[in-house]
Amino acid sequence: MIAETVCSAVSAAGLGIAAVTAYRKRFLAATRIAAYSLVPVGLVMTGVVGWLADTAFSPTAWAGFVVLGGAWLLFMTTRAVERRSGGTRKERKAAKAAQREAVSPAASAPSLGQGSRPAVRPAATPRATGSGDDFSDIEAILKKHGI
Repeated sequence: MIAETVCSAVSAAGLGIAAVTAYRKRFLAATRIAAYSLVPVGLVMTGVVGWLADTAFSPTAWAGFVVLGGAWLLFMTTRAVERRSGGTRKERKAAKAAQREAVSPAASAPSLGQGSRPAVRPAATPRATGSGDDFSDIEAILKKHGI
């Protein structure tokens, strides 16, 4: 009963503030304030406030929240440990075996060969005098990087 009264008072105060804001020609803000101030009355009318009041004073409900919190804590702890250790024991063994096989001790040279590129590139053709000067710096940078 008292929760409904408080929600109604909060809504009335919010609508008053919205009216003052609208008087000051700030209609967008006034509409937003009015929307926020109607939420408590809507919650009272749907019965959510009564349900929350009954739940707040119920020891069984609080025990249920504690159990849910404990379950969440256990779940998050196992997730953190699993991420830190790299998964299950089979997954860790498979990852170690794959890591040993991935790098052979004799592989010191890079695996990409030089056969795909021509040894000598043809010289660039001269361009028109007007636009060639604009792009000369860019061409120099691209030639430096082999593009």
